[in-house]
Amino acid sequence: MSSLAQTINSVPWQRLTTPYGRGTDIPRLIEMGQYKELADLIEHQSTLWQTTPWVLLMLLRELAKQKPENVSSKEIELYLAVASAITVEYMDSQNTVETMNDLLDEKYLWPEDEEEDELRWEEEEPPGYEKDVFFSYYYFSYLLLKDAVPVFTAIMNGNVKHAPAIQKLLLLLEPEGDNE
Repeated sequence: MSSLAQTINSVPWQRLTTPYGRGTDIPRLIEMGQYKELADLIEHQSTLWQTTPWVLLMLLRELAKQKPENVSSKEIELYLAVASAITVEYMDSQNTVETMNDLLDEKYLWPEDEEEDELRWEEEEPPGYEKDVFFSYYYFSYLLLKDAVPVFTAIMNGNVKHAPAIQKLLLLLEPEGDNE
């Protein structure tokens, strides 16, 4: 996962979907630290979206640079919302694309023109929502959160206010049966 060289400007946000349309506003929301708004765009009713792993990638890179006392509770809530949507079946790469970068393959992206988006949502499998690709949003989100466990642990140890939420987050990232 660490080999991902994507930057906020290299992700085609306008061609990735959220529950409310395209992800065009996401770079601005990340820059402004609008975690509640971002959470609404990457997780909705236990569903993760095309934008989810990419938002996590960007946010977790920045989270690793923050001091525990500067971390927002809204940001922790965002990670908790995503982790809550990931069940054990999504923690396995069996039904996914090979790499996270494969999710940006042209065949999974929505066209530049948004004019026919409503019709695309009515298709049996809209672009980027084929089974293997859809599972990949969960799987790669899980891997990103799992890779950040040392960061979450450091925040929990350095910010008592976030400890209960982070403890819950860490439990969600443990596959059933790994609690030994």
